[in-house]
Amino acid sequence: MVSRWRVISGVLLVLFGLTLVVFFTSDVFYVRAIQVRGNDFITREEVFAYSELADYHMFWLDPAEIRRNLLRSASVADVSVEVGWPPDLVTLLVQERQPAVVWSNGGQETWIDVQGRAMPARAEMPGLLHVNLVRDGSDRPLPEARDLDKDMVLGALRLREILPEGGHLDFHPAHGLGWTNDLGWQVWMGADSAAVMREKIKIYEVLVGNLSSRAIDVAELNIANPDAPFYRLLWGL
Repeated sequence: MVSRWRVISGVLLVLFGLTLVVFFTSDVFYVRAIQVRGNDFITREEVFAYSELADYHMFWLDPAEIRRNLLRSASVADVSVEVGWPPDLVTLLVQERQPAVVWSNGGQETWIDVQGRAMPARAEMPGLLHVNLVRDGSDRPLPEARDLDKDMVLGALRLREILPEGGHLDFHPAHGLGWTNDLGWQVWMGADSAAVMREKIKIYEVLVGNLSSRAIDVAELNIANPDAPFYRLLWGL
């Protein structure tokens, strides 16, 4: 009887060893590709690179670590990780950040979402607000896309309400956000939150009505400081 159980135990041990050999030598238990869902712009190849899962064995997969790796991408807002069995060892459900503004610096475009998070521009999206950096020729450091915080982005979106149809905003390092209005005036509004921009828009509308009624030829209207707005005359250039 003892010998019989020893044989059975030996057989089971051999089978267990063979199972481990199969698990650690068979290619199907190593991550060579992943399933990605929910992505519109970021590619599966880029998601795979951020996940750092290449050649990982399924026994060592850590969903929390995979999620942390994916969140390093500026384009990823959140991700759900599902670990299964071959052939789909890893499935990622990606939630991408949605762009609200396109920042353009000399033709190089960057997307910015409503939280002020900058990310690579990945496609043409005609409905987005464009903000073009103005190079003023000074020695001051030029702002970058990541310098636009949440308040500034929401302020820019508020200004969109009074832009000419199809118009864009400019960003001047000293004067902030601005545009050329329907009268041909260069308008500067600073860089503030949506609430402050709402008040500045009221000031802008009063000044435009007043100056237009007096037939004043304005070249530039600056309301960056709402307590001290000023304008420059066209003939004074």
